[in-house]
Amino acid sequence: MISPAPRPFNRRVQTVCLLILTLIALGVTMALLKPVLVPFVLALFFAECLEPAIKFQVRKFRFPRVLAVTIASVLGLSLLIGVGFLIKASVTAMSDSLPAYRASLDKATQQLFNSRPMHWLGISPSARFLPEDKTIEFFSAVLDETRNFLSNSAAVLILLAFLLFGRHKSRPNRQGLLAEIDSRVQRYISLTVFISLLTGVLVAATLGILNVPFAVVFGFLAFLLNFIPNLGAVIATILPLPIILIDPQMPIPAKLLAIILPAAIQFIIGSLVQPRMLGHSLQLHPVVLLLALLFFAMIWGIPGAFLATPLTAVIKIIFEKIPATHALAAVLAGDLDPLIQPIDVPENPD
Repeated sequence: MISPAPRPFNRRVQTVCLLILTLIALGVTMALLKPVLVPFVLALFFAECLEPAIKFQVRKFRFPRVLAVTIASVLGLSLLIGVGFLIKASVTAMSDSLPAYRASLDKATQQLFNSRPMHWLGISPSARFLPEDKTIEFFSAVLDETRNFLSNSAAVLILLAFLLFGRHKSRPNRQGLLAEIDSRVQRYISLTVFISLLTGVLVAATLGILNVPFAVVFGFLAFLLNFIPNLGAVIATILPLPIILIDPQMPIPAKLLAIILPAAIQFIIGSLVQPRMLGHSLQLHPVVLLLALLFFAMIWGIPGAFLATPLTAVIKIIFEKIPATHALAAVLAGDLDPLIQPIDVPENPD
């Protein structure tokens, strides 16, 4: 006896269930293989960052690819070492300045608790709400985490060398899934690096003109955090506030400008420049990017937050190429029509 063919409703329910189970299994696997996957994905990310410089040398100066890869790798490694020394020097200088900032913070806190609004609310300094130097310690911890991440990158550098020197010469008209992923992700990374560099330079220059301490560090953090969608610009704007507010040598107008101008730079670049330059290269909804940020940060930590956007773009491209997941690719782009269509409608026989 021949069993009846499954109805379209049953097939679609089975597909959705299998997809959910597959995603759960992938999430668990990615969390368990974090020590292996994170360096490998970071190496892929840095390889895509260096690839435009390598192609420029090959096209412009007719360098052999091995020589172009060597030059780009040396420049990238020198930049990485320079940033590491900058972070280390900044953390050391900030640690030396903690007593002065703590005294200024205690003085400002005493003035706040001695003000009339605090007396009206019945709050006094004896209530032990004084924050001491927790804010500055948190900022130092952020810099320490960044420095440790840069200093413990031996595995990333080894994998990066293998990826760059082992890549064959690209064919001009290649097609397929890998070619589309490489094209979209490389365009996104190149434009994001340029936009982030512009943001970091403008923020550092603005804070430096206003004599804000550690202006170069804040500019570097603005560059780094711009890779985190949505939340990165907010965090980069908030980080300098404790130093600005408790600095006893900065006048009030300079403090206001040091708060307003970097926020305006982040807003203009994030709302006007970046969307215009990136356009619809990734075609990902902002809510999807936020959820991806939370998910990858949960399983991979800080590296996952930086890699959330390109990884989500790769997932969307793969979903577009599989007929059974076309609806999910549309949802990632913000099109909710596949979710509101009835699932028991007979499928198109074509």
